[in-house]
Amino acid sequence: MNIFIGLLIIAVGAMGQSSSYVPIKKVKNWAWESFWLIQGIFAWLIFPYLGALLAVPEGHSLIELISAGQGSVWKALIYGALWGVGGLTFGLSMRYLGVALGQSIALGTCSAFGTLIPALMLGTDLFSGKGLILLIGVSVAIAGIAVIGFAGSLRSKNMTAEQKKAAVKDFALGKGLLVALLAGIMSACFSLGLEAAEPIKAAAIQFGAKALFAGLPAILIITVGGFVTNAVYCLFQNIKNKTIKDYFGVSAGVFINNVLFCALAGILWYSQFFGLTMGKSFFAEGSVMMAFSWSILMSLNVTFSNVWGIILKEWKGAGSKTIAVLVLGMAILIFSLILPNLLN
Repeated sequence: MNIFIGLLIIAVGAMGQSSSYVPIKKVKNWAWESFWLIQGIFAWLIFPYLGALLAVPEGHSLIELISAGQGSVWKALIYGALWGVGGLTFGLSMRYLGVALGQSIALGTCSAFGTLIPALMLGTDLFSGKGLILLIGVSVAIAGIAVIGFAGSLRSKNMTAEQKKAAVKDFALGKGLLVALLAGIMSACFSLGLEAAEPIKAAAIQFGAKALFAGLPAILIITVGGFVTNAVYCLFQNIKNKTIKDYFGVSAGVFINNVLFCALAGILWYSQFFGLTMGKSFFAEGSVMMAFSWSILMSLNVTFSNVWGIILKEWKGAGSKTIAVLVLGMAILIFSLILPNLLN
């Protein structure tokens, strides 16, 4: 029962993340870099800070919890900065491939690296016992994502250039695939950051924090590192493209509209890690499901992003065969979520 509750909470967060790119369409008269910076303030600073406060027990402070992490804060910040590169290119992959295909490729790569590298760093043998179950689960998840990627290639072949542009304005398959792969590899650093920040979580629990929220200060440290990377790039693009005027050159109504939709995108994006942290508290420490939790989140993100892709008509004109392949890939992904528990 606990495992089901944990999966459900993670699924709700994944649904939020997969929906976070929809508000982009409601932002008016702002360049991509302007939107990305403002939503980043909400997604990587404001909401993670508010979430981290939930872990602070009475009589203690957030600074005290972070300081008690035995210096792990710097490791988490560095991993966060590296993850920031992934977050930046992740947004670009949506721009070039669309919500469905862009997230599928990026998150598939992120799932593999973010699950297996921490396991290897902990000395897990991937060819026996718990390690083998973990490897099988990740392999099945990647297989599902590969099938979805194949559906994306079929869609590309079956659609005219006009149809591609109608579905995704800046569609560019070659450039998009390279960006999405880079995004996936670098985004896996978030998972490494979570491992590095375990002493912060342990300190929070020692001070009396509820297990449900104890991992949230670590999320804040990682996202702060990621924000720095993204802010530097976005401000550089603002200056280069002369879009710095975006923030003040629109009417009050448009400005309020844009900030509100950036805030919506930010809280939806943050919900994935808020849900991951809470969901993991229902898994047994050191269990296969705990080790597989990162892959679970990525698989759910891919599944829900493709649901949004269908809703947003990104697959319109792709053909029934392509849609059938897409549904098969999503089914494999869903199966991968429960496979480790079945094998354990």
